[in-house]
Amino acid sequence: MSLFAIPYPAIDPIVFQAGPLAIRWYSLAYICGLLFAWRYMLHLAARSPDVASHEDVDDFLIWATLGIVLGGRIGYTLFYNFEYYAANPLVILQIWKGGMSFHGGVLGVIFAGLVFVKRRGISPLRFADIVACATPVGLMLGRLANFVNGELFGRVSDVPWAMVFPRGGSEPRHPSQLYEAVLEGLVLFIVLAVLSKNKTICKRPGVLLGVFLLGYALARTTVELFRQPDAHLGALAAGLTMGQWLSLPMAVSGIYLIISNNKKV
Repeated sequence: MSLFAIPYPAIDPIVFQAGPLAIRWYSLAYICGLLFAWRYMLHLAARSPDVASHEDVDDFLIWATLGIVLGGRIGYTLFYNFEYYAANPLVILQIWKGGMSFHGGVLGVIFAGLVFVKRRGISPLRFADIVACATPVGLMLGRLANFVNGELFGRVSDVPWAMVFPRGGSEPRHPSQLYEAVLEGLVLFIVLAVLSKNKTICKRPGVLLGVFLLGYALARTTVELFRQPDAHLGALAAGLTMGQWLSLPMAVSGIYLIISNNKKV
């Protein structure tokens, strides 16, 4: 064990419990992330009232919640551990124990969003831009919850800030959850917040969405170099992890949106 390993701050994953009712950091992260996204989307929509009304944003919160939860869980089941969940289907319902795929959540929100904007007659790309700007904070909170749960930790390392995770054996590891919280969450949020104030970019629907998709893909692909691959998956084709492969189409889509939406409307 490295002499410089930082003790892992063991935090009870349950924030509050009253009898059978337990509030966990993991679920609290989702709740706070959604509430922040709702308020921030209202703020962005107020800048451009023609994009969506206050009522539209309020109603979309329910659609987004369903898209994230259902898409995230189904995505994790299909992408990461299909054989296990196929043999234990009731375990799929135990989302409080973790096991959510961000890429699946994205697909869930995209599907829910497309149905929503079609019903409301809203511009898909312009609405997607404000959704994208509000998403990183939820990602940051989710990664912090992963850290609290001591899951999705990094590879063995001797960096001074390495930690010994209870589920990761006796060797110090990268706190990769914190890397993701910073890159996918804080940094990406700041970048999008700055770009969203640029009048030229705001006249190009889809660019902010493209920046989000590309930014997330780059952050996730980078952090995967430090994150311990899932034991039952390991490295896949070309030595890439599942997270990197799933990020590839996001990067391609992001680049396409940034390049193609270069006309003012």
